[in-house]
Amino acid sequence: MLGMGAYTPLAGFMGEGGWRSVCADMKLANGVFWPIPITLSASQELADQISIGEEVALCDGQSGDIMAIMSVGEKYSIDKEFECSNVYRTTDPAHPGVKKVLEQGAVNLGGPVSVLSEGEYREKYANLYLRPEQSRALFIEKGWSRVAAFQTRNPMHRSHEYLAKIAVEVTDGVFIHQVLGALKPGDIPADVRTRAIQAMIDNYFRKDTVIQAGYPIEMRYAGPREALLHALIRQNFGCSHLIVGRDHAGVGDYYGPFDAHHIFDELWEGALVTRALKIDITFYCKKCYGMATAKTCPHDQKHHVSISGTQQREMLMNDADIPPEFSRPEVVAILKEYYASQK
Repeated sequence: MLGMGAYTPLAGFMGEGGWRSVCADMKLANGVFWPIPITLSASQELADQISIGEEVALCDGQSGDIMAIMSVGEKYSIDKEFECSNVYRTTDPAHPGVKKVLEQGAVNLGGPVSVLSEGEYREKYANLYLRPEQSRALFIEKGWSRVAAFQTRNPMHRSHEYLAKIAVEVTDGVFIHQVLGALKPGDIPADVRTRAIQAMIDNYFRKDTVIQAGYPIEMRYAGPREALLHALIRQNFGCSHLIVGRDHAGVGDYYGPFDAHHIFDELWEGALVTRALKIDITFYCKKCYGMATAKTCPHDQKHHVSISGTQQREMLMNDADIPPEFSRPEVVAILKEYYASQK
């Protein structure tokens, strides 16, 4: 993320002042808006072997390949409860983002990073991997000045499709920007998800209204704070808006369904250029005979077709029929093929 420019203006991993300021006030040490810490942790034993001012190699944990060189400017221990309560609004270790923080080493290393490799993503997802300067150039080429980003870690069902189509109506185009980094257990792999999303785009969107791309972020499931991070990143990619639906980047019951909407209203003037395109809960209504939102549909929930991601996975694992009101048949066929291959 640092190497591709998605984390601009960060030049490396945060020092103690930046970390504390981001946790408490959503600002870097210099006052620039930033909502979630970007830090590098190490064990106390390893940190004791590193001197301030020393250059260290940052290696891929699996392959051992050197990814970057870091000039260590700081070593500091952190209050993990302080970080979790501010960023995640909970210290519950069952929360996947909190769990990640609690499992980090005892010491953070801060300092600038010189990136040597962006990893496997450029080759593995050659048709999806766009750097910010590439997406910006693509938008200019298409004549798009108003672009809405859609963040996803899942194949898009009809509610997601509807969100994107609302955005197409009020902007020049939609940038479907999916997560290529680490996900939760049970999530659909990126290559399968990509095929499913492309099938939806090819069959149900007008040509040249949607661009599909991906980036190697790792989800934190930080709800409102993560919605802000997603908007800031899309600002780097040249997007004027971020589609923010129900429980954006949430998990479990840690956040209210529209907390991610409200947090944009709490920002100070000039914090973000990219704005939230706030959309209510979406579903298929049998009385409306079409897609609708809780803001537009007057009918009782018994007329709504709305399936959770967990329910959909269970249905796919059991080869059950998924109603076309919920997901497009071309998408379902690709997902069923994947689940059949896992048996």
